[in-house]
Amino acid sequence: MVSGKDKRTDNGQRTTDNGQRTTDNGQRTTKIIMATTERKPLLLDFEKPLAELANRIDQIRQLAEENGVDVSGQIRQLEARAMQLREEIFSSLTPSQRLQVARHPRRPSTLDYIQSISDEWMELHGDRCGGDDPALVGGVGRLAGQPVMMLGHQKGRDTKDNVARNFGMAAPGGYRKALRLMEHANKFNMPILTFIDTPGAWAGIEAEHQGQGEAIAYNLREMFCFDVPIICTVIGEGGSGGALGIGVGDHLLMFEHSVYTVATPEACAAILWKDASKSPQAAVALKIISHDLKNLGIIDEIIPEPLGGAHSDPLTAANNLKQALVENLDKLNRFTPAERRQLRYDKFRNIGVFTELAQ
Repeated sequence: MVSGKDKRTDNGQRTTDNGQRTTDNGQRTTKIIMATTERKPLLLDFEKPLAELANRIDQIRQLAEENGVDVSGQIRQLEARAMQLREEIFSSLTPSQRLQVARHPRRPSTLDYIQSISDEWMELHGDRCGGDDPALVGGVGRLAGQPVMMLGHQKGRDTKDNVARNFGMAAPGGYRKALRLMEHANKFNMPILTFIDTPGAWAGIEAEHQGQGEAIAYNLREMFCFDVPIICTVIGEGGSGGALGIGVGDHLLMFEHSVYTVATPEACAAILWKDASKSPQAAVALKIISHDLKNLGIIDEIIPEPLGGAHSDPLTAANNLKQALVENLDKLNRFTPAERRQLRYDKFRNIGVFTELAQ
């Protein structure tokens, strides 16, 4: 089962709009759901030295072929230097640079991960109140043979798609759709997997008219009461109440270069200093990166990303995510529903608790 409009090819395969190929008997043969290396890379500012070195390697290789000169030794040295430079850059990213990685246009999205890690998946639509918010998607599927409910924020791949999906900022209908799907999962004893990737909930006047705050608050309350295991994963940018609306779970996972914050650094800087250009300073103060949040006890596990970020090797990132989800589901399935609810409650009650020693 796959979502999206089918396009039939000459060899009898169906290709969905998100790029996944299936045969006529429903078996998936090839996954091409994510950005390929054929596309021109989108470079972040701190990646430019890597691009310059890569261009230099290509130029040397081209000149060597044209002149029949063996420069394999020099190329190996430059490639080793490029790998070393990449490791140095991505091991010392500042919080604001990690935010750039989390917002990368080609970073894998919720649909990318779902299509990659699931054995099968069928998208479900509608909040049963008259709408179907494309900024928040979800459906039923199988993970390692186990039926699960998977849902999350969905950003677009280009300007047109981003506008259609409101840049991953869900309206109240999106959170009501999410709650409907989670209630369905709880009724049929299916674990819930949520994927967080949004700068925040939609803050428009129409959203307030439709009850944005009430919709998110209702989700928070209900997610504490579900009997089934709930695993939430920050796959990109986790911002404000928009992230919390599907972020109450037994375990909170987070990709290495993702961010999770009460407000965007730009908004924080504008509020505190009336100057959005001070967002790098705000990013440091907000403690938005995975290692800081792990130390503070906000998240439970950091999922490693391929060198260069998840967008540089989406399939490896998806495999890392699948492994983490399967392992955590195995652990949570050992508890009774009552034990899970109590552990979930205790987890959130303990967030922010600290001991201060008198000097």
